[in-house]
Amino acid sequence: MAKRIKSGLKRKRQNEVRRLRNRAVRTRVRNAVKALRQAIGLGEPKAVSALLPKTVSVIDVGVRKGVFHKNTGARLKSRLLSQAAALLKRA
Repeated sequence: MAKRIKSGLKRKRQNEVRRLRNRAVRTRVRNAVKALRQAIGLGEPKAVSALLPKTVSVIDVGVRKGVFHKNTGARLKSRLLSQAAALLKRA
């Protein structure tokens, strides 16, 4: 940006704030999904039933904030719910 246009500078500041906010939300979702998948992998029904509602809620927050597309959130939740249901059915 050769010329220091005010709107360009403001846009740059806004983009940086949004990038950091999106990264925080994305990290929160990834960590929640990872923890749930780990509990499913270890076959711990109590941990899965405790983590499942929290993980679904975190995914919904990511979709609501626009970090994830709604279909991406739905796909994530669907796969996690089916994996958790299979584990809870066995236990």
